[in-house]
Amino acid sequence: MMKQPHIRDYAGKRIHMIGIGGSSMSGLAQMLISKGYQVSGSDRTEGYLIGDVRAAGAQVFIGHAAEQVHGADLVIYTGAAAADNPERVEADRLRIPSIERSVLLGQLMEGYPQAVGICGAHGKTSTTSMLSQILVECGLDPSVHIGGKLDAIGGSTRIGSGGAFLAEACEFRRSFLEMKPSIAVVLNIDADHLDCYKDIDEIEETFGQFMHLLPEDGVCIGKGNDERVVRQMKKLSCRTFTFGMTQVCDFHPENLVEDERGYASYDLIGEGRKLAHVKMAVPGDFNVENGLAALCTAYVLGADMTQAAASLGRFVGAHRRFEKTDEINGGAEIFHDYGHNPAEMRNAVSIARKRCKGTLYAVMQPHTFSRVRTLFNEYLTCTEQADVTVVMDICAAREKDPGDLNSGMLVEGMKAHGVNAVWTPSFDDTEAYLREHLKPGDLAITMGCGDVNMLNEQIHQHELEK
Repeated sequence: MMKQPHIRDYAGKRIHMIGIGGSSMSGLAQMLISKGYQVSGSDRTEGYLIGDVRAAGAQVFIGHAAEQVHGADLVIYTGAAAADNPERVEADRLRIPSIERSVLLGQLMEGYPQAVGICGAHGKTSTTSMLSQILVECGLDPSVHIGGKLDAIGGSTRIGSGGAFLAEACEFRRSFLEMKPSIAVVLNIDADHLDCYKDIDEIEETFGQFMHLLPEDGVCIGKGNDERVVRQMKKLSCRTFTFGMTQVCDFHPENLVEDERGYASYDLIGEGRKLAHVKMAVPGDFNVENGLAALCTAYVLGADMTQAAASLGRFVGAHRRFEKTDEINGGAEIFHDYGHNPAEMRNAVSIARKRCKGTLYAVMQPHTFSRVRTLFNEYLTCTEQADVTVVMDICAAREKDPGDLNSGMLVEGMKAHGVNAVWTPSFDDTEAYLREHLKPGDLAITMGCGDVNMLNEQIHQHELEK
């Protein structure tokens, strides 16, 4: 059996990355470039992160073609690039060594005494971003890889000289099992990626396998109000901490108050004593929980908790997480959020509801036919707090259109549940609808992890051209 390639054996050589514009791959590309590797790559479309990768020095091709791997010493491919991808096929034909993205991430994390993997169906990017900013501002100088852009670290990656490496640990196709964490942070265990899992029980079992990657002297930090997380934590022999909104959790808030826009303040209780006072700069209960997870992890990593709480109070979010992109029509706000499963969309709409003074428009780009099929009923009510739900065509991403599922079916199901919904298939259709209906005081939030953020960019560009 051929030995699996290791990135350390290709110092200074050319690495070709299939799917280089993805949220994780783009950051890994920049990390490799900063370490002296030559990087090229390809992607299906000109996504919003491609510019960052090009600016860092990568050669990027739009579209996949066999000849683009010629001359590469090692190929890295995203989990969404199937075995019949022409570049993967050509790499195999030429016997160019290849590894999957998650294997590369695991290899890059080796050698760090504090390898922190942050997992969960939702909240990974926000929590990793919070923790990154906290550790940077507390002087712990971490290395970071997040699936988004964070101004506090100047992008999606950071090379530090401290002992901690923070990374999102994604359960898609079990990729997080390639990591070697010494600290695991488990935000939640929910149903998602049911195109590669049989059911929620199999998802829970796989999260348990990830948690069991921890060494005896490792630490697991998990949501204490999630029965699936707690059930798996009880099987571990290493140290464990819980975080959550109730007193049964090791780290929890006391004297929690929330202002009219959903911004919380509270006393942080850790291991039975008050550690600091926290005033959040991002809204929503789910962000309070994300912040608790970040603070608990910072505590385990030795951060000064007064400084950590102050740093969290300066955290205003990663890009594409409830990010304001425009005002149009004399004062209607436009926001974007990366949320792409019903639970995340429900959270985003709940924040928008508190901010919106007029009519709230939830603009949804459903992501992948398999996700829509398996979570169909959850989609029908996840935007019920909005006044109007605007549904765009399903973003196929890595999948082919099966021909028996479309956004019109979602809209009909929403209407049957009392949700005021409309189908606007394209970017142009959706922009025209919003420009016709939005009034001062209204708010529209676009949601999805496909290319729906480009709709916000299109609206912004048209504003500039006025």
